[in-house]
Parts: sequence; C-alpha cells; structure tokens
Amino acid sequence: MTVAQKLYEEGKITYMRTDSVNLSATALEETKELIITRFGDTYSKPRQYKTRTKGAQEAHEAIRPTDPSQSAFDGDRSMVRLYDLIWKRTITSQMANARLEKTTARIGISTREEEFIARGEVVIFDGFLKVYEVSVDDEQQEGEKGLLPVMTVDESLALQHMTARQRFTQPPPRYTEASLVKNMEEQGIGRPATYAQTISTIQKREYVTREDRPGYERHYRVLTLGSDDISSATEVEITGAEKAKLFPTDIGEIVNDFLVEQFNRIMDYGFTASVEEEFDEIALGRIAWPVMIAKFYNPFHESIITATERADKATGERLLGVDPASELPVFARLGRRGPMVQIGEYNTENKPRFSSLQDGQSIRTISLDQALDLLKLPRDLGVYNEEPVSVGSGRYGPYVRYGEKYLSIDTETDDPLEIDLVRAIALIAEDHKKREERLIKTFPENPSVQVLNGKFGPYISIDGKNVRIPKDQTPISLTLDECLELATKSKPGRSQRRSRRKR
Repeated sequence: MTVAQKLYEEGKITYMRTDSVNLSATALEETKELIITRFGDTYSKPRQYKTRTKGAQEAHEAIRPTDPSQSAFDGDRSMVRLYDLIWKRTITSQMANARLEKTTARIGISTREEEFIARGEVVIFDGFLKVYEVSVDDEQQEGEKGLLPVMTVDESLALQHMTARQRFTQPPPRYTEASLVKNMEEQGIGRPATYAQTISTIQKREYVTREDRPGYERHYRVLTLGSDDISSATEVEITGAEKAKLFPTDIGEIVNDFLVEQFNRIMDYGFTASVEEEFDEIALGRIAWPVMIAKFYNPFHESIITATERADKATGERLLGVDPASELPVFARLGRRGPMVQIGEYNTENKPRFSSLQDGQSIRTISLDQALDLLKLPRDLGVYNEEPVSVGSGRYGPYVRYGEKYLSIDTETDDPLEIDLVRAIALIAEDHKKREERLIKTFPENPSVQVLNGKFGPYISIDGKNVRIPKDQTPISLTLDECLELATKSKPGRSQRRSRRKR
C-alpha cells in the first residue's frame, strides 16, 4: 500500500483505497483507443464490471493508470513492478477473451472395453493473453495438455509405442502475498487499506516467513509399451520448489492454536466478515454502535480472563523421548528466545539445558537424534590469544564465541557440530580482516571517533552516531577537529528528530 501511495502521489495511478471494479467513461474510452491502436479492432471489447465483494467501498473508481498510454517508466523497482501489474490488469480487462480449441481423443482397444483418452489444446486467438499471461500457484497439473495431430472419427491407429508415467497427487499450493489477499477478499476479511498492513504485520511478528525453498529429487517410473514388449525405467524430476511463498513458523502455529482454542468465535472467518458488515450498518445509521460493542465485548472480556490464565502454557511443548546417556526427557518447545530443545526438567536436582533450533528445523518435526545433536552445543574448543573459544547456537543461528565476541557461522560451509579450534581461529582471522578493511582511520587521543567504510560509503562514527562525509573531503585526510566539526554541523537523523519533537 505504501508503494501504491507513492504512485498515486506522483499522479501515475488513481486513488488506491477502493474496492470498486468500475472504470470511468473517460478511462474506458482512452483504454479502447489504446488497444485498437496497438493491437487492432479484434482485440478490443469494452466492458463494465460489477462488484461482488460484500461491503465493498466504491466511492472511487477502480485502481488504474491515469494515462493508459504510459505502459512503463524508469524509477524505483517496486513502483515499476506494481505499476506494470496495474497497467496490465486495466488494459486486459477491456480486451477480448482468448479463444482456445480443445480436442479430446478417445482411443478404443480392439480386445478390451477400456479407452485411452488424449487431451490437447491450441490458442487460436490470443486476445488478452497478448498483454497478460495469467500465472498460477499450482505445480504442473496431472493430465498434461499438448498439441494433437489432425484426426478423424473411427480412424484406425497403429501402435508404435505408448508411455505411462507415474504421477503423484499434489498438496494445496502455499499462499503468495497476492493469493492470500485474494482469499481474504473472498472471505470478506479486511479492506484494501488493511490488506498490506495485515500481511506485513504477520511477517514482522515472525508468524510467517516469505521465502524461496529449493525442490528435491523424486524418482518416478516410466512404462513403455512397444509393438510386442513392455519396458520399465526410473527417471528423476525436481519437485516441491517454492518461490516467494508464505510459510508458517513455529511461533505462528503455536499462537494460532492458542487463539483458536481460547477465542474460537473471533478466529472464525465468518466472524470477521460479519463485523465488517455491522460496521457498514453503523455507518448507515441502522445499528447503534453501543449495542454492537456490548454484544461483542462482554463474551470477549470473559475469554481474555481465561486466556490470560493459560497464556504461559502455550509453548507447543512436544516430548521427543529420553536421552539414553542421562535418562533425562528431551522436549521441543517455544521459549523466550524462540523455538528450542530442552533436556531435563525444573523439578529435578539439575537445571535443564537448552539449545535453539537451527534454520529449517521445526518444533513439530525435529527428531530426538537431531535434538541431542543440538544439545551438544555449546562446545568448548580451547584457547586462542589467551581468550576462550567455543561454538554454540542462539536465536539467530550458530556462532563462534571468542572472548566477548560472537561470530556467525554460515551453515552452508560449516557445521557447528564439527567445527574445531583450527577452523574457529580461521573464522576469527576472517572477521578481524573484515574489520580492518572497514576501518579507515582512528584517533588515539579520542578512541570514540572513527572513520569507517560502510555500505553506502565512508562515514564518521562518534559514540554510536554516524556522520556523513561531504564528497569534497578525503576520508583518510580528516583530522579529529574536522570530524568533530562535521558532527556538530550534521543534521539529526529521522529517529533523533522524532525524539526531539516528543521532548
């Protein structure tokens, strides 16, 4: 929604906080002229749509480009991508339907009653597909479609060879941000102004993550029938790959289970949609808001009291088994620092030990052996330059601890369970080298002032405050007095300006 706001402020699209699917007469005429000019009369089919969403806000027309002839522009990548989507949706909504010729061939068998069925299709007129290729979230569906040769009814076919490939049922596709918004619209949950905020909030709270996940190899059988024999072969395909999909986290699943248990009525999809309708009724003066609020608040308040008493128990705790060496129980659960495994209990003489889960591990799927491996951390590796060195795992992943410093471990290149002192020293040396490359200049008389290399170029660091260096000054040549003077003249950052206003 923030990106759409910028496009609106720059005059590239119409007002974006609307549920309407209607276009103004001017927009329809401009779009029609553009389609005819670019693609021809046969591609134009002006139409007006009707909103089917309950409680839709239609004070404004549908989101569209203010100038349909502008199909693209140079600028911020996210703005360009969103504008491209809006432009294509607007143009294709006024274009003719695509026409596909579908053919189904039923092939009989001389000695059996069963039939083979072949399906195929070909685009005979691309219509709106000239501009916008509709994408799907589903993986390739069973019953692949392709082109079929010209055939006649009752034609006799001579078997050359026939192939049967093993296929697997597919799970429902995971949500993308776009498909989640579509589902919320269908359920009557939220409004255009709240969709983006809702999706960003569940990601900020780490209830879900948006990520790509690689596929995995899957073997499948292929049977081939020749003129007089059947051959069998095993082939490999990549399946399960996900791109920009939303995945629930352990925290999200535990919070969801807790809310469904304690606030079943509120968590029901129909409840949210009905509240939206009641808000509209209040706005129209048909319902008094105190009546509506009282009906909601009284049972809600009772649920809050009950949920508060049980909140500490919502850890998703799962008993994995017993450690063979110590005979202590091993659990996977949610702790204050995120998902973790625990060995032992608080009611025993020895305090329990903990270890955070690593990327790709989940409370619901981690095994006892995997948990016992994690509980081997932290491991003492030895001493380097009179400082203790150890390897451990925390909320943000595995690390090497050197004195009071924590160095992150890249799990793609190093296994924290196998790192030894030699490798740890190498990682410490790499980190030291990076720090030296980042450091441009220091001042012994005032160690709190440093000239550093940053992501956006050289800058001055003074007691945690970052100061920009003017382009006409050479960082290595700066004196301490010049650094302090630049710090005095520098404008406060956005957060500092906010805090000053508050004071």
